[in-house]
Amino acid sequence: MLETSTRLLRLLSLLQARPDWSGAELADRLAVTTRTVRNDIERLRILGYQVHSTTGTAGGYRLGAGAALPPLLLDDEEVIAVAVSLHAAAGGTVTGIEETSLRALTKLQQMLPSRLRHRIDAVRAATISVAGRGPTVDAQTLTVIAATIRDHEQLRFDYRGHDGTASARTAEPHRLVYTGQRWYLLAWDNDRRDWRTFRADRIRPRTPNGPRFTPREPPGGDAAAHVVRGSSSTVWKHQALIRLHAPVETMAERLTPLAGLLRGVDDQNSILETGADSLHNLAAFLGSLDVAFTVIDPPELRALLRTLADRYTNAAL
Repeated sequence: MLETSTRLLRLLSLLQARPDWSGAELADRLAVTTRTVRNDIERLRILGYQVHSTTGTAGGYRLGAGAALPPLLLDDEEVIAVAVSLHAAAGGTVTGIEETSLRALTKLQQMLPSRLRHRIDAVRAATISVAGRGPTVDAQTLTVIAATIRDHEQLRFDYRGHDGTASARTAEPHRLVYTGQRWYLLAWDNDRRDWRTFRADRIRPRTPNGPRFTPREPPGGDAAAHVVRGSSSTVWKHQALIRLHAPVETMAERLTPLAGLLRGVDDQNSILETGADSLHNLAAFLGSLDVAFTVIDPPELRALLRTLADRYTNAAL
């Protein structure tokens, strides 16, 4: 039989592993009686854990959320995931959580055994982040938007357009999409009766929220693809449509979402909707993919590639 303190940790781990447990199931896992389980549940409650119980044939125990955060029980992989995420958040694009993330990371590292500290330090030392180059977003803004998406409530907000024009908007929020540089909100604009993509850093939510709504199917059934396609028109000065002579699975391993929208054509080809600030940068990017390609659009890019081909050919003579 497990000692009481060890058994409590084991009980807590079981309660965190899945939503509902019967008393008999917990007793069997812990090799104790159901009476001992009831006593241990009371001990957890004294320690600050909100454990809900129900009676009857379908009764059992469920770990709930309390007024204060009690100690968490995480396995090694979960600890590493949390630590790496906190490190990324400390240098990310959400305003106001950098210092908080660093404080949480410092507390976590002080409690880690050396074997986990070494693993986390190795990941951090080997990683270079290119995130954070875009505009930052207020954490409270993201929280408010996420809550309206969860609760299917209309979002009322002030919005500043790319030309600086301010407007009051009401929309049915669908999804927040992070492209690695910017946060976007895909929503159904009630006034314009169409889908719109809003830069989250330009949103200032109003209170109270609007009425509840029935969620709509996003355009094309893919919120991320719609946002990438729509945002590219303002992010990239030059847009291009490229046929890559390689399967979509192969190219998906080489391209990040920032590269553009990738879709399959057949077993041997895929299409990339991409762009760049200059045609020369776009030509260099396509050359770096190390795969044969055909420019579908624009014609100016095809002309530039012919000029570069002649230049490189003469240089190799």
